[in-house]
Amino acid sequence: MALQWMILTYVVAAEAALALLLTLPSPKLLKNRLVSLISLILQPALFIVPFTGFQLLDIYWKNEHRLTCTSEICTASERDRFEKSVFKAQRNVILCATACLLYWCVHRICKYRKEIQSLEELEKGYKNQ
Repeated sequence: MALQWMILTYVVAAEAALALLLTLPSPKLLKNRLVSLISLILQPALFIVPFTGFQLLDIYWKNEHRLTCTSEICTASERDRFEKSVFKAQRNVILCATACLLYWCVHRICKYRKEIQSLEELEKGYKNQ
C-alpha cells in the first residue's frame, strides 16, 4: 500500500520542481521553450487528479471503517497504532491536496506565460504597422 504514496510523493516533488523552474527568472527564449515543453508534459500528467481522488476516497473509506480504540480496555500499543494510522491518514490527505494544487498552479503558470507570449507578438505586430 505504500507504493502509491511513494509515487504521489515523487509526483508532488516533480510538480514543485516544475513550478520552481517556471517562476525563476531566465532568458525569454529559454522560458518560452521551457513553457512549451512543460505544457506538453501537463496533458498526460492530468492522471494525478483522478488518482488523488481515488486515494482520498480510499482514506475516507478506511476512516469510516477503522476500529476505534476509545474504551478503557485498549492497551497502550493499540492506542498508539490507532493514533499513528490517524496521523498517516492526515498526512496523506495533505499530500493529495498538495498534488492537485501544484498541478493547477503549474497549469495556470503555463497558461499565463502563453498568453503573455501571444500578447507580446500582437504588440510587435502593432508596432511594425
